[in-house]
Amino acid sequence: MELIIRGKNLPVTDALRQYIAKRLGKIERYLDGVDEIQVNLAVTRDKHVVEVTIPLNGYILRGEEATGDMYGSVDLVVEKLEKQIAKYKTRLNKKIKNGTIKEFAAGQPEEENGPEPRLIRTKRFPIKPMPVEEAILQMNLLGHSFFVFSNAETEEVNVLYRRRDGNYGLIEPEY
Repeated sequence: MELIIRGKNLPVTDALRQYIAKRLGKIERYLDGVDEIQVNLAVTRDKHVVEVTIPLNGYILRGEEATGDMYGSVDLVVEKLEKQIAKYKTRLNKKIKNGTIKEFAAGQPEEENGPEPRLIRTKRFPIKPMPVEEAILQMNLLGHSFFVFSNAETEEVNVLYRRRDGNYGLIEPEY
C-alpha cells in the first residue's frame, strides 16, 4: 500500500508522517486490495484540516475533519473512516447473501450499528433548461443546499450545491 501525504500551507514533518502511517495502518488491516491512500493536510486560519481518500473496488471512502490540532484531526478522520468501512463491509455482505455479488474481497464481516439507511422518498419534477446563474438564484429562493437543473449551455443535467465556505459547486456528468 502506498501512502501519499501532501501538505498545503504546512511542511509535513517526519513525526507527522509516522503518526499518520501508524493510524492509517490500523485501517489497512480491515481492508484488502488497497493500493493507495491519499492524505491531504491543510492549515486554514486556525483550523487544521485532514482529508483522507481511499479508492476501493469501485467505491471511494473519504473522510475530512478539521480541528485546532493536526493530530486530533487525524484521530477523528480515522474514526470516521472506520465507521465507513463497517458500512461498506456490511453492504457487501448483504449483497453476497442476496446473491448479487459472485466474488467478494476477503475480510471479516462487521456487526451493524443500526438499521441500514433506506430510500424513503422519490420526487419527480419538470426540469427547465436554465443558465447556472439562474439555477443559483432558484436554489437560493427555495432555500435548498443543492439544486438539480438542465444546463442551457451544455444541455446536460447538472447539480448545483452550496459549499461549506459559502461558495457554490457544480457537478457535471462526464461520459
